[in-house]
Amino acid sequence: MVASIPLRAVALAGVAALTLLDATTAAQADPVTALVHDEQITWQNWTGDTDWRSGTAAGTAVTAAGLTLGTPVGTTVYKDPHTNIKRTWAYGTWTTPVTEVGFGASELVASWNADTPAGTWIQVELQGTYTTGTRTPWYVMGRWASGDADIKRTSVDKQGDKTSSVWTDTFAIDDAAKGVLLRAYQLRLTLYRDPATTATPTVRAVGAMSSSVPDRFTVPPSAGGIAWGTELAVPRYSQNVHAGHYPEYDGGGEAWCSPTSTEMVIEYWGRRPTAADTAWVDPTYPDPTVNHAARSTYDHQYDGAGNWPFNTAYAASFPGLEGRVTRLHSLDELEHFIAAGIPVVTSQSFLASELDGAGYGTSGHLMVVIGFTAAGDVIANDPASPSNDAVRHVYSRAQFEQIWLRTKRTTASGGTGSGSGGIVYLIKPTNVAWPTVTGSTNW
Repeated sequence: MVASIPLRAVALAGVAALTLLDATTAAQADPVTALVHDEQITWQNWTGDTDWRSGTAAGTAVTAAGLTLGTPVGTTVYKDPHTNIKRTWAYGTWTTPVTEVGFGASELVASWNADTPAGTWIQVELQGTYTTGTRTPWYVMGRWASGDADIKRTSVDKQGDKTSSVWTDTFAIDDAAKGVLLRAYQLRLTLYRDPATTATPTVRAVGAMSSSVPDRFTVPPSAGGIAWGTELAVPRYSQNVHAGHYPEYDGGGEAWCSPTSTEMVIEYWGRRPTAADTAWVDPTYPDPTVNHAARSTYDHQYDGAGNWPFNTAYAASFPGLEGRVTRLHSLDELEHFIAAGIPVVTSQSFLASELDGAGYGTSGHLMVVIGFTAAGDVIANDPASPSNDAVRHVYSRAQFEQIWLRTKRTTASGGTGSGSGGIVYLIKPTNVAWPTVTGSTNW
C-alpha cells in the first residue's frame, strides 16, 4: 500500500485549467507536440535581519537566530480541536509586506523553518490579493510545533471564499478558467509561548511557492546530460518494514512514504534523531528514526504524515538544515541539484503500468531522486519497497518525468485523477549553496 493524498488531490484536479477549452483533448491525441513547458513558478522567501525588518512586527523581535517572541502583545486562549484542551498563550505577530507574485497564480504552498522548544508553537497564515484587487480571508496554512506535547500539529479544513480554498497545505483557486487568479499575498506568523515561561519559538525562514501550472496529461521530455552518471549515497529506508507500527499515525508504516523519504535525506546530511528522541519507539522495531519522522510530521487534521510543509519543517528542525516546498520545471532542473550533491524528494501519482519496475500504482507517493544513470534514467530511493536493501530503483526517465510533472492522469477506472505538477522537497545544510540555473526563480 502506498500513501494517497485525498484532499490535496481534489485541489490539484481542478485549479489549473488551460485557456483553450480543447487543450486537454489535444494533449491526449498528440501527447508529444500538444503541450510545452508553459508553467510559471516562483519562490519568495524571508530570512535574515533585513527581511525580518521589512515586515510589520507586533510583539516579535529580530535576533541573530531569527524572528523570536519579544514582549508579547497579549494572551489568547486556544482550544486544541484534537484534544479539546484549552490553554492560555502569550503571543506576538509578524507580517510580510504585500508581495507581488509576478503573474496570475492558481496555487500557493507556504513553508517555514523554525525551532519550537517545549511550551511554544507557531501559526502560519496567508492573505491573498486576487487579480480583481479584492482580498481573501486570512487562511491558516499550518499550526506547527516540532513536538506534540503542547498542541497537536494541524492543518485547518473548511477554509475558503467564493474564489479560493485551502486544501490541507495548498491554497488553490477553485476555477482558474474563470480568470480570477492570485496576484499578490502576505504571510503572517504568530509566535506563541506559555506565559509562565520565557521560552520562545524562533523562526529562521518563511516563504511561499506560487505557481500557475496548466492542466496537462503529459509534458515534453527534457534533454538531460547535466548529472548523468552521478549517484548520491543516500541512506535507504523502506516504509513497508514499518507496516502496522503505530497505527495512530495514518495507519502505520505502509502510508509513511513522505516521512520515510524526508528521513533518508536528513540522514544523508549527517543528522538524525537522538536515542532520547526515539526512546518512545518499541525497541523491537527496525529503523526507529523512521517512526520518529512519522510522528514528527503527522498532521492531526489531515490524518496523515504527508503534509508537505510539515515534512520540510521537520527536516529544518535539525541543526544547520533548511527545507522548503516548491515545484521544478523539468528533470533538467532537478539534475542541477544532483550535480550539486543535493538529493530531491519528489511527489508523483501513477498506474502500475506507467512506471516500469515499481510494481504498484498510487494516487500520491513520495520518493527520493538520488541520481541518474549514464543513460539519463532516474535513480530513486523508493520507500514503497519490501526491504531497505530493495529501496534503490532505476526508473525510465521518460516515464518518471511524465508522472511527476503532469497535473492530470487517467485512472484505472477510466476517470481523471490529479498529479502534483512537479512538487519537490528541497532540503540541505544552510552552508551548501543552492544550484544556479539561468532563469529559475523557483527556489
